[in-house]
Amino acid sequence: MIGSGVGPSLTPPMHEREAAASGRRLIYRTIDITELDLPPDSVSGLVAAAQRLGFNGLNITHPCKQLVLPALDGLTPDAAAIGAVNTVVFDGGSAVGHNTDWSGFASSLERGLPHAPRDRVVLLGAGGAGAAVAHALLASGVGELAVADVDADRAGELAEQVRRRFPDAAVGIGDAAAPERLLAWADGLVHATPTGMAHHPGSPVPAELLRPPLWVADAVYRPLRTELLRSAERNGCATLDGGGMAVFQAADAFDLFTGLGPDRERMLAHFHELLAAEQRN
Repeated sequence: MIGSGVGPSLTPPMHEREAAASGRRLIYRTIDITELDLPPDSVSGLVAAAQRLGFNGLNITHPCKQLVLPALDGLTPDAAAIGAVNTVVFDGGSAVGHNTDWSGFASSLERGLPHAPRDRVVLLGAGGAGAAVAHALLASGVGELAVADVDADRAGELAEQVRRRFPDAAVGIGDAAAPERLLAWADGLVHATPTGMAHHPGSPVPAELLRPPLWVADAVYRPLRTELLRSAERNGCATLDGGGMAVFQAADAFDLFTGLGPDRERMLAHFHELLAAEQRN
């Protein structure tokens, strides 16, 4: 895995344990550009070096998911449409970029909120995670999507991007400064900004706006129960934490790297074991 601050990631033990359960030995290493004092654009050289050293592939995370694109020989249609790569597979001398963030969220939504209404959904956050989530939501049957971001231009760019791929969906731009209007209109809210993470505490919307029948999903998974989700649960909303997206994107990447169909429920259980051990320590 290449990225900044990736040392504490739970992805390496998830991959290695799933391989062991399949009777294989897999070695997963992290390359932390911050610890190595490397700039984000060094990802191109790191991809080339990993390929020369015989790695099967790489996971790419913040802040390199878009910067890695020029280093690749090709992109899957999903990665090209999203404009970001989180998985690189080395195959026959080529480095091919994939995006499993979108499929990971789609799987998590289907597993965790299978019957949630999807006529009108608000997406808060138009960055890399938001782009993947937007594609997942529309692929999952959302009829109308409002994209809101503190950077209105970025929200507009994402809205235009997903309109091209999903021309039958109604995709608009929401006002991030007026969440009360957005949430009064919506069936569901998906949050895809850093707010709520350990180093970015807080909630992106006031708690009083989170009322049933609105459902609330968060892409943040550390902590698993963010302030946003705790407020939504207290107010009676159905919720979905970011753990499923984290696990299922890893499962999809594992399948690409190894060709071994992972046991997703086993990986999810292991993820929760890792989180529990982390909290004990």
